[in-house]
Amino acid sequence: MSAPRAIIIGAGPAGLMTALQLQRYTVPALLLEGERPGGLLHNANLVENYPGFPGGIPGADLVDLFVQQAALAGVEAIPEMALRLEHGDQGFLIQTGQGQYRAPVVVLATGTRPVTFPEAFLPAAVRERVFYEVHPISDLAGKRVAVIGAGDAAFDYALNLARRNQVVILNRGSQVKCLPLLWDRAQATPAITYQPATRVTRLSPLPGDRLRLDRETPQGGKPLEVDYLIGALGRLPRVELLSGLPDAQDLQSRGALHRVGDVQRGMYRQTAIAVGDGLLAAMKIYQYVSKEAG
Repeated sequence: MSAPRAIIIGAGPAGLMTALQLQRYTVPALLLEGERPGGLLHNANLVENYPGFPGGIPGADLVDLFVQQAALAGVEAIPEMALRLEHGDQGFLIQTGQGQYRAPVVVLATGTRPVTFPEAFLPAAVRERVFYEVHPISDLAGKRVAVIGAGDAAFDYALNLARRNQVVILNRGSQVKCLPLLWDRAQATPAITYQPATRVTRLSPLPGDRLRLDRETPQGGKPLEVDYLIGALGRLPRVELLSGLPDAQDLQSRGALHRVGDVQRGMYRQTAIAVGDGLLAAMKIYQYVSKEAG
């Protein structure tokens, strides 16, 4: 392979689409992914607003199709985590745990990270039972799971798990923030219980690897015993790599640096938007490298 003209950091829908389109342009590119391709799409119970799937498609199945298409096109993610990003006279330098890569263009498709519980809230004895995404425990059966949150993610996680488990959604406030259709589905699912105005004040371990959740509600607080807890508390953009780029805005305006997908979309985190971002970035990169070559 020729020296890369672009390096894409992150192989979620946005990063994969960027790599696919650059491959069509025959622009040499590297795709780095420190975890696994697909990003948050692995958590999606059912993707219903992505064109081409009239009945919807589970997120994990859509990831498989993305990865298959990428492989057929000759795109493969390098399993390395980008640890540092710098820019100098020779372009971008990316440091991973295994080595270094250089390219004149970088695409940041790093997605988001979860808002986590305060460290003091999580005794060491319970941390292996607390998650912020559903995919690590998506194969559970016969368990009881508490989900703290009131948005789309909380209800989607609950619907995913409720096929084979009992789920309790704990809303710290009184307002539900999810899509109406998710609310309706949760209400129609006997395995899901919804409790508003519920604040968990303490976590403690119980025998048998269970958790005790002490709660405060307007009616008083009775402890809740569960097997697992998921915090669906929100997401923050993964932009830590930009700390090594004091001139990031200038690099973006020049077309050398691109941010695509959830890392730049705030609350507008949708697979179709991420894919569109990746496609647009690849088209701009093709114009940029063609101009540089000319």
